[in-house]
Amino acid sequence: MSNIDTTCVNAIRVLAADAIQKAKSGHPGLPLGSAAMAYELWGNHMNHNAKNPQWANRDRFILSGGHGSTLLYSLLHFYGYGLTLDDMKEFRQDGSLTPGHPEYGHTVGVEATTGPLGAGMGMAVGMAMAEAHLAAEFNRPGFDVVDHYTFALGGDGCMMEGISSEAFSLAGTLGLSKLIILYDSNQISIEGNTDIAFRENVQARMAAFGFQTITVEDGNNLEEIGKAIELAKADKEHPSFITVKTQIGFGCPAKQGKASAHGEPLGEENVKALKENLGWPEPDKTFNIPQAVYDHYAELAAKGEAAEAAWDKLFADYCAKYPELKARWDKFHAPVDADALMSDEEFWAYEDKPQATRNVSGIMINRLKDKLPQLFGGSADLAPSNKTHMEGETDFSKENYAGRNLHFGVRELAMAAIANGITLHGGLRTYVATFFVFSDYAKPMMRLAALMGIPVTYVLTHDSIGVGEDGPTHEPIEQLAMLRSLPNINVFRPADATETAAGWYLAVTAKKTPTALVLTRQNLPQLAGSSKDALKGAYVVSEAKDAANMDGIIIGTGSEVSLAVDTQAKLAEEGIDVRVVSMPCMDLFEQQSAEYKESVLPKKVRARVAVEALSDFGWGKYVGLDGATVSMEGFGASAPGPLLFKKFGFTVEHVSDVVRQVVAANK
Repeated sequence: MSNIDTTCVNAIRVLAADAIQKAKSGHPGLPLGSAAMAYELWGNHMNHNAKNPQWANRDRFILSGGHGSTLLYSLLHFYGYGLTLDDMKEFRQDGSLTPGHPEYGHTVGVEATTGPLGAGMGMAVGMAMAEAHLAAEFNRPGFDVVDHYTFALGGDGCMMEGISSEAFSLAGTLGLSKLIILYDSNQISIEGNTDIAFRENVQARMAAFGFQTITVEDGNNLEEIGKAIELAKADKEHPSFITVKTQIGFGCPAKQGKASAHGEPLGEENVKALKENLGWPEPDKTFNIPQAVYDHYAELAAKGEAAEAAWDKLFADYCAKYPELKARWDKFHAPVDADALMSDEEFWAYEDKPQATRNVSGIMINRLKDKLPQLFGGSADLAPSNKTHMEGETDFSKENYAGRNLHFGVRELAMAAIANGITLHGGLRTYVATFFVFSDYAKPMMRLAALMGIPVTYVLTHDSIGVGEDGPTHEPIEQLAMLRSLPNINVFRPADATETAAGWYLAVTAKKTPTALVLTRQNLPQLAGSSKDALKGAYVVSEAKDAANMDGIIIGTGSEVSLAVDTQAKLAEEGIDVRVVSMPCMDLFEQQSAEYKESVLPKKVRARVAVEALSDFGWGKYVGLDGATVSMEGFGASAPGPLLFKKFGFTVEHVSDVVRQVVAANK
């Protein structure tokens, strides 16, 4: 290791320690221990260009151990990604570009929001899958225009989390050789030595998953780290897992190798001692970085600029030789043409017969696959039930990266993380699927998608007690309320074919919002009044006879809208005049103007009944103190679906009774 290399590695440590100390908050252990491997990777083995952070063929780096964010921020600062020394001084402060954990879309150069341990590992697998698929789609002999690696760095905590095992099992099965994991192995967690809860042979586990495993005994040996990364790159059949043995809090005499280095500032005296121990000039000063450090990082950064320049020439020659592929590339990387899809009659057409919305969704997917060649998706081992298979398309596998049908196995959490990674990579629109009740398994990564503002689509079928015989373990009750509570996700429960098409339109044209399509197993009738107004979140699907003087409003979603319409007809026979509102998406309805919302749910009409075969949580906003809900109060039962709807009160008779009572109470 040269003197300048040593100095530049230590610059990462010193800057990270100063930022954390000034904030009086943060995690110094990982940045101090992992500085050498991060420096070696970014400086000598990773193609990236700070002057164009969105370069399509850049290598991706994800800091899965997101608590060590100052490691990443220090790299972004030194390489010139736009983070200034003042930004580093504002670490963890309100509105700063250096929040406590890395945030995608907030800080330039951050490829993914991380913090929940293991999440970055799952997203890295998704990025590697996207790279493999796009390479198969676009590369031609002599023109490897998609040819880059995905690197992820995490520690013991990431490896303890189950999501990592789920994702790595699939990565090994798929032989994603462009995926390289750097394991910061320091055997320390917040509670102390990992032996108290984590004694497994991690390398043996990774080998069993199908990874090449490599060990670096000295986490400060740049030469050995470099050899390991190149050995990983040389394996064209397997993803690689590099164990780098480090010391948490390296360089700080009082903290090195101790749990106390993990999640609290070192303390001013210990920061000074760190600098003295590393031979740092003027250890009493803070944020004191010699110009020689910046000069050397600028030299390293220039290699990235040269790499992109070489790729730019290759891509220009490629476009000249393959203009049809250039046009296809542009389509893959451009937003979906929302206006064209809105006016596409074939897309909106449907058969006028009862159908499960999951079946209609399957039809929509197969219409979209030809219109959107960038569509790439699948299910957690439930494609025949979720209706997510793209007919005529092959399966994505180690033997066929060109396949568009993804098979995630029974791995819902990893599936959702992988979907995030595919989307973050760019160039593809992805959907993933499972039974609605198992959205519980996927929820943490759905939350990250919403937080990052990326348009992943979730196909969630078997949406209520209509599941029937499988019983309460498979009958979602509270999941709809759970997803509706998330900011920035459109939870869409369609009532028929038109509304299902609207849901898919919403999903594939979204730019910064994920969409959850909540779909039935059982057949539903096509409603005479359904329309594209479903895209407003709620609309009048069946008007009262005298809208100016209506007695009340029934609000329904999904399978319960047709029940509401049937109830309206029965009540009309008794002289009770009600409007039926379909509300497939509360989130969209809340985005409408006050005038529109008033036109659908006029404030003067206080007699309101919401009908939904799930939890009533959240409906108070729309039915008010004078209204009521017909909903589930328990977990369902095992019996044929029609019997369950009758058992739990989802009948014309019961809903009519509730409406009568509410109307009477409001007169």
